[in-house]
Amino acid sequence: MGLLQIGAKLSAKYYKKRFASWANDASGLQQKEFNNLIKKGRETAFGREHNFDNIKSYEDFKKNVPIREYEDLKPYIDRIIKGEKNVLWPAKTLYFAKSSGTTSGTKYLPITTDSIDNHISSTRYALLMYVLKTGNTDFLKGKLMFISGSPELDKTGDILTGRLSGIVNHHVPGFLRRNQMPSYKTNCIEVWEDKLEAIIEETRNENMTLISGIPLWVELYFERLLQKTGKSTVKELFPDFSLFVHGGVSFDSYKKRIDELIGGNVDYLELYPASEGFIAFQDDLTTEGMMIIPDMGIFFEFIPAEDFYKTDAPRLLLEEVKTGVNYVIIINNNAGIWGYNLGDTVKFVSKNPYRLIVTGRIKQFTSTFGEHVIGEEVETSIREACNETGAEIVEFTLAPLVHNPEGPPCHEWFIEFKKKPKSMKKFRETLDQLMQNQNPYYRELVKGKILQPLIVRKVKEGGFLKYMKSIGKLGGQNKVPHLKNDRSIAEYLENHLVK
Repeated sequence: MGLLQIGAKLSAKYYKKRFASWANDASGLQQKEFNNLIKKGRETAFGREHNFDNIKSYEDFKKNVPIREYEDLKPYIDRIIKGEKNVLWPAKTLYFAKSSGTTSGTKYLPITTDSIDNHISSTRYALLMYVLKTGNTDFLKGKLMFISGSPELDKTGDILTGRLSGIVNHHVPGFLRRNQMPSYKTNCIEVWEDKLEAIIEETRNENMTLISGIPLWVELYFERLLQKTGKSTVKELFPDFSLFVHGGVSFDSYKKRIDELIGGNVDYLELYPASEGFIAFQDDLTTEGMMIIPDMGIFFEFIPAEDFYKTDAPRLLLEEVKTGVNYVIIINNNAGIWGYNLGDTVKFVSKNPYRLIVTGRIKQFTSTFGEHVIGEEVETSIREACNETGAEIVEFTLAPLVHNPEGPPCHEWFIEFKKKPKSMKKFRETLDQLMQNQNPYYRELVKGKILQPLIVRKVKEGGFLKYMKSIGKLGGQNKVPHLKNDRSIAEYLENHLVK
């Protein structure tokens, strides 16, 4: 056993007590985070404007700090960019994590000297928890790879700015950096196709033991790698590969294909990182869900998704959530993000410890006809439809079709198949029935003949990659939206259909 493996085992034992407190005293730890955040927040312009001096309880906090979107935060960010101090947090803003997807364009989310540890240490804790639970340190014997964004940073004002994965790349500990793949030079390649080819050339002859990234991009890496090397499976090429770390999207749609490509036993470890903070990680490979991290500079709030757009929507503490309910997750953190709608919907599957799954995005839904279909419903339906019909898919998205030349309005599914079902008619009928089972509003609309059953459009090979490239989001941490309440993606894909 190497020094790195011995060190990992010792560190895992050292943190065992802290990990236990996350499971046994999450509510108490959250209260401490709340108290600390309010105390520090009093020193800021935001705190003065929101009456932090008089906040003595969570009820006081809710009265003084409304839920906000990025557009509401942006005026404070602009003040930081102009050089004003102590705007959102009384500590230096080290970085802006650059993200996208708002009406304001690019989002610039602050990372401070206090909050950087949340982004850096949480992945380490996830791996140490994995070592503690499984005893496996074999993933540290060889090369470790994370398929990420470029580590090259720009400046916004005087503040270094880049993608979160690129920022984190600068803080990889020295003892791990010598085993890190791909090289810094390759990570800086902006064009995804060129970067992928370079990663393959760098890794094909290495002893890869840990591989991490967004499932879609890792799947493409595996496929191209096998094409280039002539090997049948990834395990044939990398026999010591033992741990695949993933996050960002539901893994269920990808697991079957990635299993086939790997061709052997590896462990799968799920993480829940975001530009605003690291939320949770899978603490037990035998159990569904990811354990929330209660003491890493974030105070969490939760709003039932079905109530989110109501003026009197309840805001709940961690200890008040229920299992099986979809919540919008709200964060307050030591980078000065207050009452911030992360945009994700989550569902708790356990309260001892607090484990959750990500079910979708509150703004990624389809409700043109009043059905309010959410991400979890489409993910579950297409996974089960594939299982029942033997189909395999690369990617998919759903859009409403209001003016349907073939009849009444309907849901239009654009699907790129890896393996087509024997009968498209059977696949379509199965998928529609599964959607009706998932969503009673959709079922009533179909039964009432207000909507006709869904339509499936077969997308040409590479169609979704071309779409992502067309919007400048090919590779890295970018994900295909599986739900839209408009036809912005559908209109592009209409030109990339199988005739």
